[in-house]
Amino acid sequence: MRLKCYTADSMAEAMAAIRAELGDDAIIVSTQRASDGNGVRITAALEGDDRAEDDIHVALTGNHRTPLGEAVREALEFHGAPPRLTELLVNLAAATPAHDATGACAAALDEVFHFAPMPQVGGSRPILLAGPPGTGKTIAVAKLAARARIAGQSVGVITTDSVRAGAQEQLAAFTRILEIDLKRAKSPDALAVQVDALSRDHGVIFIDSPGLNPFSQVDMDFLRSLHDATNLDVALVLNAGMDPMEAMEIADAFAEVGASRILATRLDMARRLGGILAAAEAGALAFGDVSINPQVADGLCPINPVSLARLILPMEDERAVEAPEPARPHAGHNDDTPYSEAL
Repeated sequence: MRLKCYTADSMAEAMAAIRAELGDDAIIVSTQRASDGNGVRITAALEGDDRAEDDIHVALTGNHRTPLGEAVREALEFHGAPPRLTELLVNLAAATPAHDATGACAAALDEVFHFAPMPQVGGSRPILLAGPPGTGKTIAVAKLAARARIAGQSVGVITTDSVRAGAQEQLAAFTRILEIDLKRAKSPDALAVQVDALSRDHGVIFIDSPGLNPFSQVDMDFLRSLHDATNLDVALVLNAGMDPMEAMEIADAFAEVGASRILATRLDMARRLGGILAAAEAGALAFGDVSINPQVADGLCPINPVSLARLILPMEDERAVEAPEPARPHAGHNDDTPYSEAL
């Protein structure tokens, strides 16, 4: 199997170069714009007699190389996913019966991760949003509350953040617009009382929390006490563009004290998503929603294996051979396409 990348000013020029070197039997694995926004970049493959190379690869890894698997590898390496996680996803992608790289990547993601969108209707446990300072917990609570209200739900909101200056006032400004009575809880016992009271009248409850240092035992003990005080779910809120190693350590710390989901924020300002992939795996956290813009009314989107694969890989154009058109680039490349189209 020969796998090669071609860069040219246009799709037509790239296709001509591929046919000249690899012939008409070449397989188009992926298409994307060049990293500087000018021209296109195509990954093409050709079945060949590279048995010696493949035999060595199989002997060392136990897996055959495939064009789709290599396309997934290239994308994950671009996003900075940890090597072990990359190998796992590539091997799963290579073993799927999918016909395109996005489908293969989605199947692999579905095998490795869980997906549990944030609740929009009644019947779910209260959700407490937790995370390090500055990750956007308060605005995420406002977005979740607004979405549930737009869906016609009765919503309760509680803040446990009495640390950050102006935190309660910021959330109160949003809840007033939504006609939601903001409740305050300064202790785990007070939180349990508020949750019990709101549960009688509200189908969905969201809880804000102060920014917590994952490497502070005092902060983690405080979060554990909130989690243990009442029957609730904890969602870790992290910036999408975090360093993968830092994200792994943070996720592991929050998972130890009860976090079960991850909500990725600032996706519109992230170019590489290896951090949230690493965090979700390290903490065994289910992917909830992602924040795609600063707007409160429509700034959140649920995520699933297919939409996550679309963010990781270029949007493939099945018509590329018959009617060449540049496909969307990596989510990590500069481009003006709204993230909601990939989601």
